Amino acid sequence: MIEFNDVCKSYRVARRESGLGNAIKSLFKREYSTINAISHISFSIGDGEMVGYIGPNGAGKSTTIKILSGILTPDSGNCVVNGQVPWKDRKEYTRQISVVFGQRSQLWWDIPVVDSFELLQAIYSIPAPRYHNKLEELTQLLHLEELLKTPTRQLSLGQRMRCEIAASLLHEPKLLFLDEPTIGLDAVSKIAVRDFIKKMNEEHKTTVILTTHDMQDIEAIAKRVILIGKGQKLMDGTLEDLRLEAESIGSENESSETDIDHIIAHLYAKLNIM
Repeated sequence: MIEFNDVCKSYRVARRESGLGNAIKSLFKREYSTINAISHISFSIGDGEMVGYIGPNGAGKSTTIKILSGILTPDSGNCVVNGQVPWKDRKEYTRQISVVFGQRSQLWWDIPVVDSFELLQAIYSIPAPRYHNKLEELTQLLHLEELLKTPTRQLSLGQRMRCEIAASLLHEPKLLFLDEPTIGLDAVSKIAVRDFIKKMNEEHKTTVILTTHDMQDIEAIAKRVILIGKGQKLMDGTLEDLRLEAESIGSENESSETDIDHIIAHLYAKLNIM
């Protein structure tokens, strides 16, 4: 499904000191620094896998997702998803994937949710019978009956996220990227979203890549975890592998922690990636 081989991506960022004089000086001569967002990262993900892609802020998670979704072109390395290069075969490739951002919306703000769904049907050229069958399935699974005729701006965060996930699955993508899908949700909404994602994976074999800081999402959804920090891959394995890694580099007191949030925080500190 996904082959991500020795991929590097850097950004050139303008820098200047504070103050009016430096602001004027920067108009004529700018100083730049290079930030290595990801450096020589490689991994493979098979069909139907559910993978947690984790790391602290600035680790390179979003850059990786943007390369995998075809938004960014890497400086070097190769990326092939289902036989296609994301940034080269963009139009055909995007019909097979979907991305859900917890802090951004793909729904039109002032119109009823169902109108946004119909616009997405037209964008993806989904045949009417297939669209209506899928909409009915998603409506039942995510309990959207009372929400479809409501404008997006009038939905609570939890209600909107359920609609966002439904919108991302209308065209039946083979690959689903979830970026902080449960951010800001209450406990009930989080459980509903997690259960739905697992059900979609079981029934449709949808490959899921989840980036999140909520480690309960990882425990509930992902069987495999890829840990990155400062643009480099640090570990690729199961949650149990994470615990063993924490034990191998920590003291006896620290390794006795069983809570996954404490284990991850401990790993970040020990590996100096905060």
